[in-house]
Amino acid sequence: MAPKNCLFLIVVLLHAYLLLLVPVLCDDEEENNLLQGLNSYRNSLQLPSLTKNKQAGCLADELADEIKDHPCVQTVAANAIPAGTGSQFLNYPKLLKKCKIDPNTTGNGIILPVCVRKLVPTLVLTNYTRTGYARYINDSRFTGAGLGSEDDWMVVVLTTSTLGGSFASNAVDVVYGLFNYFLPVLASFFLV
Repeated sequence: MAPKNCLFLIVVLLHAYLLLLVPVLCDDEEENNLLQGLNSYRNSLQLPSLTKNKQAGCLADELADEIKDHPCVQTVAANAIPAGTGSQFLNYPKLLKKCKIDPNTTGNGIILPVCVRKLVPTLVLTNYTRTGYARYINDSRFTGAGLGSEDDWMVVVLTTSTLGGSFASNAVDVVYGLFNYFLPVLASFFLV
């Protein structure tokens, strides 16, 4: 190896080593903590846990980014938005397209934006479980969630296991999702 190549390799390896030593705050940590808190809350009510929905997560991230500059006002219960309309968001159709979501699969979903200064975890969870939003979190129709945060805003997009609330990208995803949903039911018939 030429001396220049050895020096380059040493510099690259040194940088990689130093980057591994630096603790990194994951942007998803707030969302994961909230989902865990929401699932603990739902489990205490004997409701099934919400599963992560990738497309709804993309939409929640995009919506949080869109509203991050809006004033932080504590009018939580009044801000639940049916996902099928998304009318309060200027770029909603573009965001659906960006996240590869078929608009026909959003009608039964709901968008729940919350603003909490510095996204204090206990206050964020309280905003979802002790306000008008609790009626959606307590609803067993909702089986999935996408979460996104930006600055002081947290957005939860709740999804269903039905065609009209799955946030699927196309018909194949819908059929696949329904197959996965009903597979345990079908398997139980054959095992009995």
